[in-house]
Amino acid sequence: MSELITGQRRKPAPCMMPSRARLAFIRIPGAPESPVVELNVGGELYTTTLGTLRKLPGSKLTEMFSSSAKACLDAEGRFFIDRCGTYFGPILEYMRSGQLPTQHIPEVYREAQFYKIKPLIKLLEDMPQIFGEQVARKQFLLQVPGYSENLELMVRLARAEAVAARCSRVLVCLVQNEKDDANCADALRSLEADKRSVVKFGPWKAALDIRDLLDCMNMDIKAQGYQELRLPTQVEDGMMMSTLLTSIN
Repeated sequence: MSELITGQRRKPAPCMMPSRARLAFIRIPGAPESPVVELNVGGELYTTTLGTLRKLPGSKLTEMFSSSAKACLDAEGRFFIDRCGTYFGPILEYMRSGQLPTQHIPEVYREAQFYKIKPLIKLLEDMPQIFGEQVARKQFLLQVPGYSENLELMVRLARAEAVAARCSRVLVCLVQNEKDDANCADALRSLEADKRSVVKFGPWKAALDIRDLLDCMNMDIKAQGYQELRLPTQVEDGMMMSTLLTSIN
């Protein structure tokens, strides 16, 4: 049985003092579902409505807050999303009003991908920050034969060497064109004869040079859990280098 008190605020006993967040989530049997939702996104607090969260069919937020989904609540009774909440605000603002972010575009883009906000993803991909960094980069790497496979091999060799240490060295050969490939052929044969593992990238037909490929490698290595990929400051044609990879953990 529930007691409704009007005209005054009764103070509960100390051990029963509910927080504002808990009060917001008290359900009265037979009452309609409250449209207001309090969110805890990785420690960042937000307030919105179910209508906003369910606005885009197919998004992860619609899935999370569907009637059949099992709610995950924090200690204060707020809906909890186990994700860094720093850039959730721009996601929520887009869901509310369609407003596009003007700052931290790459970070918001990653969050839009996580929450599967497809219209926002498409709009952000047309922005210079994302088009140059993501779309053009992907187009370049598609012209580097075996890039993903070679990067995976590079990381696998590094992990095998770093069983008892946090650092490992991997020998990498970068050849931009057929001439560079020919220049490195003898060195590669010698290393193979000594049973030394070498990861070879190239040749490729894209206009970008070795430094551009190194930048892409550096970004992807960090994404796979390595804090540092040490690269030479001087880049030469047909370059052979020993890379140092440092694990974050």
